[in-house]
Amino acid sequence: MTGQREPWFDDDAGPLVRPYAITKGRTVGAGHDLDMLTVVVEARGAPPLRRTEPEYTEIVHLCTEAQTVAEVAAVLKLPLAVTKILVGDLIGDGQLIFRAPVQMESGPGDFNILRAVLDGIRKI
Repeated sequence: MTGQREPWFDDDAGPLVRPYAITKGRTVGAGHDLDMLTVVVEARGAPPLRRTEPEYTEIVHLCTEAQTVAEVAAVLKLPLAVTKILVGDLIGDGQLIFRAPVQMESGPGDFNILRAVLDGIRKI
């Protein structure tokens, strides 16, 4: 035995910790309906971070500037579902605030816009 341990990270495979281990087996968040386009940002005057897992620290650090949940997932290289759970935990703790994406009303106005775009394409 050489005294060296096998690494817990494989450059090709990534971290050897499964996503469900990060969320402690949870598959549903803390009740916040987060979309991949939901914008999150660090809350001003937030209490000290009480969670010790490194993913939470990374998320809070990333969110000093507004980020979408999808951007956070991409930077952390975590599945979107896992990121939603972690971000939801931080929102519940008062570390982050969020704004849901603006939902466009579908109606006659949208149809007219699409028709104008189609007409413009046909003129090209």
